[in-house]
Amino acid sequence: MCGIAGILNLLEPKPIPSERITRMLGAQIHRGPDESGVYLDDWIHLGHNRLSIIDLAGGTQPIHNEDQRLWIIYNGEVFNYIELRQDLIKRGHQFYTATDTEVILHLFEEQGPSCLELLNGQFAIAVWNSEAKELFLARDRMGIRPIHYTIAGDTLIFASEIKAIFASRLVEPDMDPITIDQIFTLWTTLPGWSAFKGIQEIPPGHFAWVSRGRVSLEKYWELPFSSVEQQLDWPVTKFCKKTRELLLDSTSIRLRADVPVGAYLSGGLDSSGVTTLIKNNFDNSLRTFGIRFEETAFDEGEHQERMVQWIKTQHTSLTAENANIGESFAEVLWHCEKPLLRTGPVPLFLLSRVVRDSGLKVVLTGEGADEVFAGYNIFRETKVRAFWARRPESRLRPLLLGKLYPYVFRDKRLRATLQSFFGCGLNEVGDPFFSHRIRWENTRKARVFFSGDLERESQKSDVWGEIYRSLPGGFGDWDPLSKAQYLEMTIFLSNYLLSSQGDRVAMAHSVEIRLPYLDYRLIEFMGRVPPKWKMPGLNEKFLLKKTFKGDLPKS
Repeated sequence: MCGIAGILNLLEPKPIPSERITRMLGAQIHRGPDESGVYLDDWIHLGHNRLSIIDLAGGTQPIHNEDQRLWIIYNGEVFNYIELRQDLIKRGHQFYTATDTEVILHLFEEQGPSCLELLNGQFAIAVWNSEAKELFLARDRMGIRPIHYTIAGDTLIFASEIKAIFASRLVEPDMDPITIDQIFTLWTTLPGWSAFKGIQEIPPGHFAWVSRGRVSLEKYWELPFSSVEQQLDWPVTKFCKKTRELLLDSTSIRLRADVPVGAYLSGGLDSSGVTTLIKNNFDNSLRTFGIRFEETAFDEGEHQERMVQWIKTQHTSLTAENANIGESFAEVLWHCEKPLLRTGPVPLFLLSRVVRDSGLKVVLTGEGADEVFAGYNIFRETKVRAFWARRPESRLRPLLLGKLYPYVFRDKRLRATLQSFFGCGLNEVGDPFFSHRIRWENTRKARVFFSGDLERESQKSDVWGEIYRSLPGGFGDWDPLSKAQYLEMTIFLSNYLLSSQGDRVAMAHSVEIRLPYLDYRLIEFMGRVPPKWKMPGLNEKFLLKKTFKGDLPKS
């Protein structure tokens, strides 16, 4: 992984003080401590912090095409770059590096923005056309890698992290009450927004043209959930076979690197599945890393140890103590660049430091499996609440709650609270936010701590309208589970888990995370799987469990 930064004169060429791009790179040097590079002219300054993973000797950026008309800086990995490079060579393209960066540039030279459809990876890209005086910015489908931008007068400033934009000294930090309201509703900002006024983010699955003083955004990919008519009518064995095939290839190409690759192992299904695939099929000397907690309610150390013995990896575990979490919270907040409503990112921040201290730069993780394979309680809750709404007199209602939360349902007081929770909003099954609104409304109660000024300013927020306007066509025809998955993946996954608990806390210690479950081919396939096979009854992640049956020890 790396960091990118740039300053563009929107209307006319004029000198740009070189210290601006130097300060920007310095502000995000943790993203790429190995080396840095710049491209400078009177229209644009491009800068790059490099974390060398592929072509260690020849991958210095910016990189140019054959006639030096196009220049690229890029943060990320394109995992199918080997196959793409071979095709480009057959078509006459000449390369002077062995990097995936140069592959992207030649594809863009040949195909323009449509080249993004060929890239399997996680990326934030900036390409400068020195002849046309046009800047192209793009972000991967799920938003695994960040890219922010703002306009100050007649200047556009962009970077991987917001702190680098502020380091240019062309704009000043100013918290945005509208996005604070979003965070105190959704736990995070909406796609395209940041916690600071005037600072925007290229949304996942989008690219932008910057030309003649204007920024034009365009979506090139959408989460591919299907109507009933478009869903696959396969037997469950065929679904499992295809899932395994896609996961094997997704994992295989994410092991491509010129440095050692490790994996996170929590002991749960998702990370255990990935590490087992790696150990059994690709890398017999795998190093794994996991978090333990001093509070037994959160600790999964027993499951980790069982998996370590099962697949025999070289495992390192970190015990995250409450004191460590408290001491590191402010530093994590600085890296995440937005208010945090929970401490979840801190243990992962501490773990990435252990990875880096162990000499590794790259780890595979199990993130994304819950969203893609329907593994969260919110998906089961939605199913139960929809049943309650359809069958208000059913005697099964309390039994379903007991099955969903047996440890809570045994307590009379908690049982009453749970029944009250599930009874809310049952007359609003047609609400597009039916699955999430009750939780979002509960989070909004924390706004009681807002100051009077913040409360007044945040009233300008239209969080429900913003989400509603972003929904794709046909959303209303999807089944309830697909609707819930879409909201979870486009809001919480992309803007919190992949950011605050993903890129930011890993790159704080110069560690790149790779996510096999978020291969777009797997996501597109699962978008066509009927809900009955994603979650039969209340059996979450059914297909993933069945796919890994025989690979993992019995629970």
